[in-house]
Amino acid sequence: MDEVDAVVVGAGVVGLAVARALALAGREVLVLDAAEGIGTGTSSRNSEVIHAGIYYPAGSLIARSCVAGKHMLYDFCRSRGVPHRNCGKLIVATNEEEAGRLEGIRQRAAANGVDDLRPLTAAEAQAMEPALRCTAALHSPSTGIVDSHAYMLALQGEAENAGALFVFHAPVEGGRATGEGIELRIGGAEPMALRCRLLVNSAGLHAPALARGIEGMPAAHVPPAYYAKGNYFTLAGRAPFTRLIYPVPVPGGLGTHVTIDMGGQVKFGPDVEWVDRIDYEVDPRRAEGFYAAIRRYWPDLPDGALTPGYSGIRPKIVAPGAPAQDFVVQGPSAHGVAGLVNLFGIESPGLTASLALAEHVLRVSAEA
Repeated sequence: MDEVDAVVVGAGVVGLAVARALALAGREVLVLDAAEGIGTGTSSRNSEVIHAGIYYPAGSLIARSCVAGKHMLYDFCRSRGVPHRNCGKLIVATNEEEAGRLEGIRQRAAANGVDDLRPLTAAEAQAMEPALRCTAALHSPSTGIVDSHAYMLALQGEAENAGALFVFHAPVEGGRATGEGIELRIGGAEPMALRCRLLVNSAGLHAPALARGIEGMPAAHVPPAYYAKGNYFTLAGRAPFTRLIYPVPVPGGLGTHVTIDMGGQVKFGPDVEWVDRIDYEVDPRRAEGFYAAIRRYWPDLPDGALTPGYSGIRPKIVAPGAPAQDFVVQGPSAHGVAGLVNLFGIESPGLTASLALAEHVLRVSAEA
């Protein structure tokens, strides 16, 4: 049976960052992905926002990795020429009740180490974005956007330069933990068996299923998988905004917000629906709810200006209505399987947090 030191399953943005970190640390790394290339799943279906780290529970892994990862990502993009823009974001209140919640948002951000939010009056916010209508706002200057595919290509290139190998069309169909490592069954056109000393399960939506498919992995430590589908609509033409616009969060999400990609395309979303299967179709009939939500802060949105854009599915590990999940990086100290590190529930802000998460996985893998 062929052997390799470390296998990373999943060539999304976090898997790529992990592969790069392991390879730069001197490990022999093989990246396996069932798809035809890097970042074809969740990583290609996100808003490409560099998040500041505002909303997450203080002390959580998601908060710590987002705030640290934000600084690491900006540094990485600047030094490697990855297209990005530190455009900033406005969090806008459209009535007095929402305005009263802005200070709580600012305090939560400060508890996470994000201490640059600035309160704005309606006049100050509209001076920055004249098309905006609001009661008050917060300015987040450290929010930005990034060309996610260019970033992933840079991660892949650095991983390969450090010796990592990538194999695509290589679905991992199961495995078995042994005293000599973890034996994997790999399907595809040329099925094979492979043993590794370290397995990093970064399979995103499929991470719980992969963990359940490894003999010796205790089922009690594998969370259930839920799919939260976010639908996005795009704007015909250019919006009169230069910054991202987010409403005060609504129960269950951050509301229908404005994002702008590096090409200038304006996207609105998401509206979230919980689904039972992976399906990326966007129902045009959902546009009605988008118009109503957007016109709360941009009343001049023209009729007929929205078209179905894209959707993404978040790898949730908690049921609808449950408290917000944290990122889970689970090593042998948690599940007892030597050589196995599972990544569960790595949803937004996984792109922003990717480099910090990779450093965390590196530490956990040293104990595996």
